[in-house]
Amino acid sequence: MPAEQPRTKRPGFLIRGNAMAKKNEFSTDPAWRTGTVLVHGGTERSQWSETGEAMFLTSGFVYGSAGEAERAFATPTKLEDQRFVYSRFGNPTVAMFEARLAALEGAEACKGTASGMAAVFAALACQLKSGMRVVSARALFGSCHYIVTELLPRWGIETVLVDGPDLSAWKKALSVKTDVVFLESPSNPMLDLVDIKGVAKLAKKAGAKVVVDNVFATPLLQKPLELGADVVVYSATKHIDGQGRVLGGAVLGSRAWIEGTFVPFIRHTGPTLSAFNAWVLLKGLETLPLRVAAHSRNALAVAKHLEKARAVARVLYPGLKSHPQHALARRQMKDGGPLVAFDLKGGKKAAFAFVDALKLIRISNNLGDAKSLICHPATTTHQRLPADEKARLRIGPGSLRLSVGIEDTADLVEDLARGLAAAAKATR
Repeated sequence: MPAEQPRTKRPGFLIRGNAMAKKNEFSTDPAWRTGTVLVHGGTERSQWSETGEAMFLTSGFVYGSAGEAERAFATPTKLEDQRFVYSRFGNPTVAMFEARLAALEGAEACKGTASGMAAVFAALACQLKSGMRVVSARALFGSCHYIVTELLPRWGIETVLVDGPDLSAWKKALSVKTDVVFLESPSNPMLDLVDIKGVAKLAKKAGAKVVVDNVFATPLLQKPLELGADVVVYSATKHIDGQGRVLGGAVLGSRAWIEGTFVPFIRHTGPTLSAFNAWVLLKGLETLPLRVAAHSRNALAVAKHLEKARAVARVLYPGLKSHPQHALARRQMKDGGPLVAFDLKGGKKAAFAFVDALKLIRISNNLGDAKSLICHPATTTHQRLPADEKARLRIGPGSLRLSVGIEDTADLVEDLARGLAAAAKATR
């Protein structure tokens, strides 16, 4: 018998009380387990009582009277008294996605965005201004690194980078007043882990809000809010969609922070998630547990296979005992996740020969797809980082990031063997 799914700590949810649907039609029962939430959570049915979620492809909404419009723009404080006025502010399909993801995360509130980078930027920019201070983990996705090291300083915001795994470095950086802490765990691309609970305690003493990019772990394998984070961001483009179809992002946190700090920023700057993309993401959430389990199972098998290969200098996977932070991974993650990083001994020549020989695994800078995808970070996602910064992040010429899909494990291992043979031949 399969193990019973755990009950996630979550409040009940009600999207809002438009007259088109029955009261409480869109509730999420706080007693539902994860799999049930991802199929039924946040569902809002129209007067037609459809089975599948409706797609509201509309830019605006109409009112029965001028007085009704006036009341709508007065922004009632009670959620059930609010209504949709413009799809840049809110949309029924997007609201269903937000409610479902919030229920999964165990967050009080969620807002969708047009992409993962829109989520990251908005989550930071909405709470920062000139003269403030940000402390960030050094290991970041290339675009996140640009925001922290180039964009924020341009606006008079002090930014400090620390080595994420080094809690003493965090302690030193957070010994003075700080406004925001930002980190990825596991990090992109070399899968560094950060002790989220430990950093959150230090950040609280420094007066900082902790923003965690949880995309590699997915909301199923790690719960940053339970570990002390204040805000969680996702590129829903990745595992939440999971099939390489649409862009999307999400920001989750307390209702007070989302409605008081985040919503005013995105309402007026417009990084809006489209209704169509939200509908696709809702479909992705339905199968997320099945896919993440398959991803993680395959990733562990692939990591173990690569660890035995002579052409491989090292394998980085949180689920392996050889990972330098395996003990931390066991404390704060439920599984090793869908990503594997590894270094080939022959450098760039070996890495290029390896990926060019693959037939099943495809070359792409994307990740989180049902299909296995591989990239060479030093020449793609992190190409623009200075050489010394790449060295500090251990992104070498032979480094590869593998997003493991849900194909048959044996087929993946055979394809990797093909790549390993080509790498060995190229460096003889």
